[in-house]
Amino acid sequence: MTTASATFRGELAAVYERRAGAAFGAAVAGLLASPDEALPVAPSDDRTVWGPGGSADPVAVADVLARADDDLGRPWGVPLATAAARIHDDGDREGWEAIVFERQRRLARAALAAAHHADDPDLGARFLAEVLDGVWLICEQSTWCWPAHDDAFRERGSVLPTVTAPYLDLGAGEAVALLTWIDQLLGARLEARYPGIRSRIRHEARVRVFQPFTERRDWHWIGLDGDVHNWNPWIHGNVITAALRLLDDPSETEERAHIVTLALEGIDRYVTALPADGAIDEGYAYWWNGACRALEALDIVRHATGGVLDASGIPALRETVAFPHRMHLGGDWYLNLADGQARVSAAQPWHALHRAARNTGDVDAAAHAASHRIVGEPAATEHEGFGRLLRGITDPAWVGAARASSPFPRDVWLPSTEVLLAREHGGTPRGLTVAVKGGHNGEHHNHNDVGSFVVASDGVPVIVDAGRPTYTLQTFGPGRYDIWTMQSGWHNVPVIGGLEQSPGAEYAASEVEVDGASLSLELAGAYADAAPWHRTVRLERAARRVVIEDAWNPGGTTAPTQVRMLLAGDVHRGAASITVIPLDGATPLRISWPEGVDASLVVRELDDPVLSSVWGARLTRLDLDVTAADAVAVTVELDLTNAEDAR
Repeated sequence: MTTASATFRGELAAVYERRAGAAFGAAVAGLLASPDEALPVAPSDDRTVWGPGGSADPVAVADVLARADDDLGRPWGVPLATAAARIHDDGDREGWEAIVFERQRRLARAALAAAHHADDPDLGARFLAEVLDGVWLICEQSTWCWPAHDDAFRERGSVLPTVTAPYLDLGAGEAVALLTWIDQLLGARLEARYPGIRSRIRHEARVRVFQPFTERRDWHWIGLDGDVHNWNPWIHGNVITAALRLLDDPSETEERAHIVTLALEGIDRYVTALPADGAIDEGYAYWWNGACRALEALDIVRHATGGVLDASGIPALRETVAFPHRMHLGGDWYLNLADGQARVSAAQPWHALHRAARNTGDVDAAAHAASHRIVGEPAATEHEGFGRLLRGITDPAWVGAARASSPFPRDVWLPSTEVLLAREHGGTPRGLTVAVKGGHNGEHHNHNDVGSFVVASDGVPVIVDAGRPTYTLQTFGPGRYDIWTMQSGWHNVPVIGGLEQSPGAEYAASEVEVDGASLSLELAGAYADAAPWHRTVRLERAARRVVIEDAWNPGGTTAPTQVRMLLAGDVHRGAASITVIPLDGATPLRISWPEGVDASLVVRELDDPVLSSVWGARLTRLDLDVTAADAVAVTVELDLTNAEDAR
């Protein structure tokens, strides 16, 4: 096999070639460290890191060990064929995935315990046996692909995976990465106790990942058509990690360089497509498994090449490091777009953001990450993935980081997604924050939401974007927009003459203008056949209020025209106004509109666990009937008379 030469040459290749002084493929091949040294985590034999008194975060280790102890003696979960087939029956994907995810987390816990107890003949042996069982179960698993992603039904009519045609998806990438990090940490000890297990790992990696990756080059996630999304860096990063460690036979040296180069070419497509402002159209929740995955993969390449192949200077990568804190509303709340949730688990790989911020010199991003470094709490957990756990608890700068305050920038404008966020005062979530978006309805994980806005009180969303419910087969099928959360009727946008917005990139905002804390835009283009509708959303800091102004051409229609807002919290009616008592004890908001406008409230009970985990039992939609009008202004302000803490 000859040294690979990239067929796509983007910003990443250009930077690498400048830094290495060689063509892309040759640069990679000539710089890769040996498999034993290529990954930035020490093996368990290094007792300066692992075991009692080691440098690995003792709080995180103790946290994981407690759960690993509980695992011993319990039966391992088994993902049944009927659970896999359910995706083609009632659309359920959670039943199969939950068992597989927990099995992988259990294996991660056992591996860390085996590393920690390596010097203890009894505990070390017990946990090493636990690791063997977990590794073997994953190697015996018929598919590493999550059933919702497999093409077996589409290509062959099978509701079960075809073992002779493995599908390389996110699940396969995560499985091979888990086995790779276990091999890095425990490979020598496993092989000494159970000879042959490392060759089994390498066989499965070759059959399920390396061969599909190199032999089939039409994977949708590569981005050959220019549509690059979060699967790209997530899968490519795991392929790079696996190739660096598992292709360790001298006869595989060229193949190793070829696969790493090919995967970097794929990530180059993602990096090159990343907008200059670093924004993610899928929103904050997807940043962790998109842009962050790219940053992590490129950091591993940086380590594997002795720092020569360093991409941290690419402007879009530097900007995306700032994306999480730019979208931060307060506490665990973030501005959510598309399928993103407004409140996701705080247990994110903050160390990865902290490391990227250090590499790029972004003090604000580092502070935002460090705001989650709480004394006495684990530096990382197994829930983010085993590789992320290992990196988090062995990064001394992260383990020793002092807690900081999130920066809360006063004004954010992201032109690539046409998202504006403005708050009353920088440096604090207190008071009003407004965010509004233009964009189009063909974004990744799209919702029909052109012109929608969010208003938060003290960092807590009150006029909200619901986010998405539990993923099923329908979520990414032809019935996606039959799901209420995807429809514009349940976003903070108008219904124009009975029309809701349509999906597709051609349905977009126009005449978008930013003026400080104000965004104006024309919404008619987001509807199939609507008369002009101009919206302005602005934060008036001096008056401490948000104003939403809509003006339109009625066009003689008598079909219902409404301005709608989705509300979280307890809603109380008044005369031409409502008061909303927000979640989390935030200051109440008063929403008011002109006298004579009919208003109604529609309560949406939430029976989906993903939605109710964010918003509680219900959301309420405010419908303002403006059929007979041609303009309306709605005002949102803090209702200090109803606040527990009137400021």
